[in-house]
Amino acid sequence: MKQPLIILTGPTAVGKTALSIRLAKAIGGEIISADSMQVYRHMDIGSAKVTKEEMDGVPHHLIDVLEPEEEFNVVVFKQMATEALAGIYSRGNIPIVAGGTGFYIQALLYDIDFKENEEGSAIRAELEALAQSEGNLRVHAMLQEIDPKAAGQIHPNNIKRVIRAIEYFRQTGEQISVHNEAERGKQSPYHFLYYAVTTDRSLLYRRIDSRVDQMMENGLVDEVRRLKERGCHRGLTSMQGLGYKEILDYLNGACTLEEAVYVLKRDTRHFAKRQLTWFKRERDVRFLNLPDFENDPDRVLRAIIEDCVAEKIVLQ
Repeated sequence: MKQPLIILTGPTAVGKTALSIRLAKAIGGEIISADSMQVYRHMDIGSAKVTKEEMDGVPHHLIDVLEPEEEFNVVVFKQMATEALAGIYSRGNIPIVAGGTGFYIQALLYDIDFKENEEGSAIRAELEALAQSEGNLRVHAMLQEIDPKAAGQIHPNNIKRVIRAIEYFRQTGEQISVHNEAERGKQSPYHFLYYAVTTDRSLLYRRIDSRVDQMMENGLVDEVRRLKERGCHRGLTSMQGLGYKEILDYLNGACTLEEAVYVLKRDTRHFAKRQLTWFKRERDVRFLNLPDFENDPDRVLRAIIEDCVAEKIVLQ
């Protein structure tokens, strides 16, 4: 018998957090965060981290478990999430993976080995130095030559993954796109329901702009200033997150605050668009388009619970 698992994802600011908590309370669930930033302590405002009050007594996992200086990637996420799953199952509860990092969700759901976090090598050091001296586009062009498919999937600015793809090819002779495609063909070891919450694009963008304005009112600049004072810099994984790199640029004098906020809103909208593209490509996804439910969270919740009963993930 496969263990049950519910995934609740969607673009940033669509309303996943509130829905996941209501679902957990309705079916006896615990929530595993699939968010690349909420894992970090001291990074609350820019990550739109769920508060204790919002949790409403529902256990949450993978929130506030790392320091900003620590590395977090798909391999670390999968390991920590798998441990959390074991604990939730032992308590007889249903895990709900909630968050917008589709890459992490995919790795957990299908038990995929993405070969992302092997030990550093001389090849990696050489490529990192090349990126520093000649730029990310130069290294990305190298990937284009040996693995065009991977180059099309990995943005030039995601230099860690670009370098890892080249390194993997040099070490194994196999294109990482071929390896990852084979891994993606795996069947899930879980009995799952995979939901992506969506809404009208214009409404989503207004929500994103409003959220950024609220972050500024809540003290995002002071939060990033405190991180900078403790030594956090642009090279850290944590400081590459939306909201942190833009304000850090302002604090470092690279732009005005008005420019930083403009870039943050723009890039968050672009990020939401990329998230939607990712979820549309994924198999087994059930889309919950909020306007189809007249934007009524009660109706959305009922629809999910009906599916849970029909799929025998929960008993009526």
